[in-house]
Amino acid sequence: MFRIIISAFFIVFSSVSYAAADGQRLYVQNCAACHGYNGDGGVGVPLSLPDFLATASDDYFFKTIRKGRPGRVMPAFKNLSNNEVDSIIHFIRTWSDNAPPNYSTQPVRGNAINGGKLFQAQCASCHGKSGKGGEGTGVTLSRPRNQPILAPALNNTGFLTSAPDEMIKRTLIKGRKGTPMVSFLDEGLSEKDIDDIVAYVRSFETQTTVSTNSKKGEPAVIIKESPYSLDETVDSLKNAVVSMNFRLIRVQNLDAGLTEKGKEDKKQVIIYSCNFNILDRALKIDPRVGLFLPCRVTVVQHDDKVLVMFANPLRMSELFNNSELDNMCTELKSVYEAMIDEALL
Repeated sequence: MFRIIISAFFIVFSSVSYAAADGQRLYVQNCAACHGYNGDGGVGVPLSLPDFLATASDDYFFKTIRKGRPGRVMPAFKNLSNNEVDSIIHFIRTWSDNAPPNYSTQPVRGNAINGGKLFQAQCASCHGKSGKGGEGTGVTLSRPRNQPILAPALNNTGFLTSAPDEMIKRTLIKGRKGTPMVSFLDEGLSEKDIDDIVAYVRSFETQTTVSTNSKKGEPAVIIKESPYSLDETVDSLKNAVVSMNFRLIRVQNLDAGLTEKGKEDKKQVIIYSCNFNILDRALKIDPRVGLFLPCRVTVVQHDDKVLVMFANPLRMSELFNNSELDNMCTELKSVYEAMIDEALL
């Protein structure tokens, strides 16, 4: 009997260790770029904070990974199997010796009207008046430097689906060391006040909206035909860049650096330019806009046609799961089109 018990313990221990090891690989592949290799945060919230791990249940992690945060930076990982999600959670749990909490699914009873007043007084300065969360993505460039993390969106369908009332209540009661989130019991609120705030946060479920800016029908690349020769088109674009308060950075062959010097394709040219005011505003919303900024316009001669093209920022913003970026990308698309229209008049 003793041998059976030891064998069973070894099997369970080995399976948990394997799950954590496999979870580390999956975490690095899917999570580390935003949450940090050691869970200390970056674009995403820090996951290794003891107070966070003490209040976040496995079910909360599972639903968060599955559903993401619509309109925010956190995507929904629909490509992972249930076992893979569980393995990631096992690995995250290795950052704490404490057992994960188990929460009741029963709602917290409170006065949402009073909770709304308390929310505006106590919570809105970080989470926003409507609970939409802090502005930006969470990296230092896109948030006030005195804030170590970005306040999460509480009116988000992903959060409201993942976080039970009891978890929200415990967070309000205990606070979260290492973040601006304080204990509201220590701040003088009563447990009834905290119940009221939880009820108000839960009321977001009936009023939450998510950006539905549809990108359907938007081409990935916008292409326009020039009535001029390639050289004339490039010169005209350079003038248009300057006239629209952009700085011309450089003009080069598209394959420069990819082929032997002197053998570049002279019929393919890319023009780099930048409006630093637009760049600064865009970076504060989402630093990943570096994928399509500074502005790049490509001119190619194909047979007897000269084509001018650029990557459509609206389709690029679709990749980022950041609804705040949509307006900026709409503006960028209009700027690109106006620049090219001026050049091709």
